[in-house]
Amino acid sequence: MEKAKKRKPKASGINPDMIIKSYRESVLMEGKKPASVFKFCKEIGITESDFYQHFGSFESIEKFIWKSYIIQAKERMDADENFQQFSAREKLLTFYFMLIEMLKEDRSFVLHQLKSVKTPTMVPVFLKDFKSAFGGWVESVLSEAKGTGEIANRPFIDTRYGSLFWIHFLFILKFWADDESAGFEKTDAAIEKSVNLAFEVIGKGVLDTALDFGKFMYQQAKG
Repeated sequence: MEKAKKRKPKASGINPDMIIKSYRESVLMEGKKPASVFKFCKEIGITESDFYQHFGSFESIEKFIWKSYIIQAKERMDADENFQQFSAREKLLTFYFMLIEMLKEDRSFVLHQLKSVKTPTMVPVFLKDFKSAFGGWVESVLSEAKGTGEIANRPFIDTRYGSLFWIHFLFILKFWADDESAGFEKTDAAIEKSVNLAFEVIGKGVLDTALDFGKFMYQQAKG
């Protein structure tokens, strides 16, 4: 007997961007995730089959959204023909500024997501792919910087630089989330001063930059 051929699902015309947009709006309007995939699909007029062709869960949507911030930031940087000529310090500064621009465009959703983080020392599910993409990019820049001498080679220490920059980014993310200045200008200053400090620490000369950054943070604490 001839075996029945497995049929491929017909294209529904539903694309992932539409699902992501609807999910983001649902979360922000209701202040929480939809009760179930079934309920969410009913509300936006698609079938569960349409949903599962693109995403396996709400968590996978959130992971996709966060990773897309990294992807879009990299695309914008790559579009600049001068970017590859930048120093590692300039590349990291540009990367941070680009990421914050991505987050600004989606601030309400980002802040809602960050409110769900109860344990700062643990990476939430929605940030796991983001962290992996972030770490991969930063490591490539740091490796290049070691080769050019911009970063000092310090055995047993320089292998931890990537992890330190992740902690550094979490500091920037928290600073931006709490920033109420016009145009988030204080965040821009925090990025520039903290990145400069980081490269002084892993390069040469620390004191002047450390004092400058310490003065800046003291001024912010005073309000």
